[in-house]
Amino acid sequence: MREGYEGTGPGAITPDGCAVELYSRLPVGDEPEIIAAAVPAGARILELGSGVGRMTHALLERGFEVTAVDESADMLERVRGARTICSPIEDLDLGETFDVVLLASFLVHAGDAEVRRGLLRTCVRHVAEGGSVLIQREGEDYHVNVPRERVDPSGFTVRIVSSEPVGDGVNSVRAEYEFPDAVWTQTFRARPLTREQFEEALEETGLRVDRYLTEDRIWVRAVPAVRAAGEGERP
Repeated sequence: MREGYEGTGPGAITPDGCAVELYSRLPVGDEPEIIAAAVPAGARILELGSGVGRMTHALLERGFEVTAVDESADMLERVRGARTICSPIEDLDLGETFDVVLLASFLVHAGDAEVRRGLLRTCVRHVAEGGSVLIQREGEDYHVNVPRERVDPSGFTVRIVSSEPVGDGVNSVRAEYEFPDAVWTQTFRARPLTREQFEEALEETGLRVDRYLTEDRIWVRAVPAVRAAGEGERP
């Protein structure tokens, strides 16, 4: 288990506190549509932190070719129809590039700044010339509107129970997922990033925002900074 991370509930728990059975139950949101609208049809996608393949499967159904990466073999056992690679993201070096590199699940907010740099360097290392990196950020009120809960239409409740500072700008977050037949919890560390801090973190590793894909700025398309500077601003 990574330091500061913990998970409880039935089934296997990954090093970052995620429960495999829980993520197998969670529904897919509008993420596949956001991604599909931002990248070329049929693109080769490197999905970093794929988990059980919730988005993987939705992207495959939309005609994309997906390579799914996760550090948990238990998670990857649930992935169907995609090439899978078991590895910590920050250590990944496949020696190949992809049209799109996908870093979702708020991974860019890793509590350890050096882990965040490793994640973003992996993105840069694997994005093809002319390609892009799609990143999912936390909502800007993620750590202030706490506690809160949401009842999903499919019948479970998700709660952000607490978000407490642990030093160096990092919070310890506790989440709870309550289903009629089971309850899972996850405790993890996250570093809140303002828009300016997020963009600085990208620039530090050779990326630059191309554009924000959603009004809430949670989804972002980034490109290597040299190429972005050479092309100028896009609409």
